[in-house]
Amino acid sequence: MRRRIRRLSSLILLAQVAILSASLLIGFVLFAITARANLTSDYQDRAADIAQTFAEMPAVQGCLSSGGGACDDVQQLATATTQRTGAAYVVVIDMDRVRHSHPNPALIGKKVSEDIIARDGEVHRGTDVGSTGTTANARVPVFAGSTRTVIGEVSVGIRESSVAAELLGQLPIYATWIVLAFAIGTAVSFGLAALLKRRTFGLELDEIARLLQEREATLHGIREGVIAIDPAGRITVVNDEAQRLLRLPEGARGRRLDDVLVASPIREALTGTTEVKDAIAVTDAGVLVLNRMPVTLAGRPHGAVLTLQDRTEVTGLTQELDGERSFAESIRAQQHEFSNRMHAVAGLLELGRTEEALQYLNEIRGTSADLDRTLRTHVGAPMIVGLLLGKAAEANERGIDLAIAPETDLGSASDRLQALVTILGNLIDNAFDALSDSPGPRRVTVAIVETPDALTVRVADNGPGVPDGSVPRIFESGYTTKRGALARHGGLGLSLVHTTASRLGGTVSVASDGGAAFTVVIPRSGGESAAEAVSTDAPGSATAAPTQGGVR
Repeated sequence: MRRRIRRLSSLILLAQVAILSASLLIGFVLFAITARANLTSDYQDRAADIAQTFAEMPAVQGCLSSGGGACDDVQQLATATTQRTGAAYVVVIDMDRVRHSHPNPALIGKKVSEDIIARDGEVHRGTDVGSTGTTANARVPVFAGSTRTVIGEVSVGIRESSVAAELLGQLPIYATWIVLAFAIGTAVSFGLAALLKRRTFGLELDEIARLLQEREATLHGIREGVIAIDPAGRITVVNDEAQRLLRLPEGARGRRLDDVLVASPIREALTGTTEVKDAIAVTDAGVLVLNRMPVTLAGRPHGAVLTLQDRTEVTGLTQELDGERSFAESIRAQQHEFSNRMHAVAGLLELGRTEEALQYLNEIRGTSADLDRTLRTHVGAPMIVGLLLGKAAEANERGIDLAIAPETDLGSASDRLQALVTILGNLIDNAFDALSDSPGPRRVTVAIVETPDALTVRVADNGPGVPDGSVPRIFESGYTTKRGALARHGGLGLSLVHTTASRLGGTVSVASDGGAAFTVVIPRSGGESAAEAVSTDAPGSATAAPTQGGVR
């Protein structure tokens, strides 16, 4: 069984040597054929010169002019000429086709079988196959004196063996050049094979093929989006997950990233020149974590590698956890407040002031009962009632009055509960943060109105309001007007509210009138539930990252 050659350098070297050998061999053969043809032509010219010189001899012309009467010396001249020039024969023929000289004396005086070719007065060259073998032949006319009357012809031939011998004498020189060219070509092929070996990092063909297969399998098998771009911003590598997350069109590879993504914060992050680590962005398809790592080789930029992670499910769980944490904090605040009130009641009872204790209990019951009664009367969804009761307890702990607007009216089976929890929770938290540095009294008013046409949520506070210069940007991801410790958690809440409302075909507006008032309107017809909404906007658009907190 033949051993298969696997080394890339060996394959390249053998292929180059084989091609070089075949090319040089074919070239050598073609050259030999051409050289042989040229030598034959040269020998025919030589034969023509000999024949021309012989035809101009007076003895030859006199022989043919006298009709064969003075031809005794022609044979001797022909023999001497063949010996001196190396010709195979010198044959003189008159117009009657009678030979007057010939290498074979027996044929002298006999007629040739073919016609006189030179009777036209021209020199004729060719290859003759006669009794003396194959020769390079030339036939020239013999003229009578100074006239142009043809009286015969002279035929001179030089054996082909002489041509072949001269060719063989020249071939070694040409063969030397061929061998030298082969050696140089082999050395260049070896250098090329070594260069390609270095360029492929010493990997063989099987290893390169295996690496390509593994790369494709890994690239398209991971659950992270991967995009590689060259220094010109063109996409060189993109896997299926990246196409899904960014909703890139088919054939995105080879195109500029700017051309396949609409203008948005996510495009700015991916097409920038700086390093980006764990940046959070919200697209219409979900929540993404972006990383951008510039690649530099030998001090020169070679593009960048982008990775995208889908954190939609994790973010949803985080929101639920934040909600549970908020609810636990609310319960803790209620328990703390309840303990203080019980201590006050117990103290009054120990002092024997039962009437004052009863009056205090009636006052407490009235305040809590009013809020509970209002919520149960105007809000039929238990999830929203629990959220507002928890926010009310938190507001009481932070010294804020949380009020429910009288026009509030929400059914028990709204089809927008999850979206409503997200919008309401973020807007209320945003309002609480806005009032953190405001003097009392501090008040937040919540209104939820459900009609057959739309669901309207309005959260207003009497804080400092939204600065006029910040209104166009407050819904951008990462933008915040908060200062101090609150700034670390800002820049995301209002962005999430905007994204959630947009998914359902709704709108978000803000007004500043003695504070800030945010109004969210979600149509009842069209759109999808918050948990299943998938926008049909342009691919890759991004607004904000979902978390609680606000942008103020």
